[in-house]
Amino acid sequence: MRRFIVTTQRQKMLIRGATPLRGSISAQGAKNAALPIMAASLLLSREQLIIDRIPDLQDTRTMADLLGHLGAQTTFEKGTMIIAAPEEPDWETPAHLVRKMRASSLALGPLLARCGRAVLPLPGGCAIGGRPIDLHLKGLAKMGAQIELVHGSVHAKAKGLRGCRIYLDFPSVGATENLMMAAVFARGQTILENVAREPEITNLAEVLRAMGAKIEGEGTGTIRITGVKELSGTRITVIPDRVEASTYLLAGIMTGGEITVHQVIPQHMDALLAKLEEAGAEVFCTEETVSARAPQRLRGISVKTLPFPGFPTDLQPQMMALLSIAEGSSIVQEGIFESRFLHVPELQRMGAHIEVQGNSAVVTGVPALHGTDVRATDLRAGAALILAGLSASDQTEMFGVEHVARGYEKIVEKLGHVGARVEIIPCPDEDA
Repeated sequence: MRRFIVTTQRQKMLIRGATPLRGSISAQGAKNAALPIMAASLLLSREQLIIDRIPDLQDTRTMADLLGHLGAQTTFEKGTMIIAAPEEPDWETPAHLVRKMRASSLALGPLLARCGRAVLPLPGGCAIGGRPIDLHLKGLAKMGAQIELVHGSVHAKAKGLRGCRIYLDFPSVGATENLMMAAVFARGQTILENVAREPEITNLAEVLRAMGAKIEGEGTGTIRITGVKELSGTRITVIPDRVEASTYLLAGIMTGGEITVHQVIPQHMDALLAKLEEAGAEVFCTEETVSARAPQRLRGISVKTLPFPGFPTDLQPQMMALLSIAEGSSIVQEGIFESRFLHVPELQRMGAHIEVQGNSAVVTGVPALHGTDVRATDLRAGAALILAGLSASDQTEMFGVEHVARGYEKIVEKLGHVGARVEIIPCPDEDA
């Protein structure tokens, strides 16, 4: 077995477009489910959490290194991660890892529950606007934690968290996950209202319950957690990655081909599939597969990102790439993050006609995009530019490919399997 090692080598992707993509791809485990599940291992003492179908990504590597700095022993082989929890974890998280990834904030709740204290530098991640963790902190404070912000780090202490009623002003996924994990050891019952309903929340609740937590209501607007004194190790499986699967479906449509994604849960993709059908695509589902194709040029539609079960913000850039070559005009509204249009200038460089108006973008479809040099500013923007490059008439060079490595496992191999002409090469310093 091996430890995760974080790489920082700069690379770029060469994309030769205008090739219809056809074939089958198997979905990876969901990044956004794996990260909170990994963080939940901090609730254990001298026990093991075995996680199957964990994706080998930059973000999961970063989380594994974070757990290692806190005292856990993490190994990984053939899609299975084994996390051996320490008897007494360190409660100070390392700044150089926390600032790489927003999901590092998920260590806060478990550390506070286990150790009674935690220090967390304000987390980083993709540059898609302000994503404060104030809802996390307000909820923890209501459970009895003392919270201070000292030199850019959160310092939290609690002699013992207590159950209470917490209403979230917004159904934040991260806040819901952090408060769920903090509440498993709290005295009495914790009632979380207006919580996130994403499938990743349900996956985390299933894991915590398998470890011995008393949780009910996941997938609804209210989750109830009754505190217990200890948890035990278990073995679980990460759900399929609905965003990754959806990205490959869009790649097939945009190139005039057809891709079938296996090992998925189609119900998790309902919002996207409904919009594809509205735009004129044909969608085919079985119990564990989804296929999509466009027999003719798609028509423009309106899309607004919302919390689950609404259209996911993590698919907004990819959907905008698709709509940039649809017939007529489309309106894309971003209802989650205020700065998630950083991919627009890059799509414009490829010939897209997009006008941003506040938190909305008007997309007037063009017959085709053309290849050029573009730069990914964040994970999903990178995915959108890859889709655009695959549909373009000539070669695209995408810089900032390290962002894509945060969320897409073996993307070159998977795209190549369905006929794409893509490769990743080292990026010279003068191009970086």
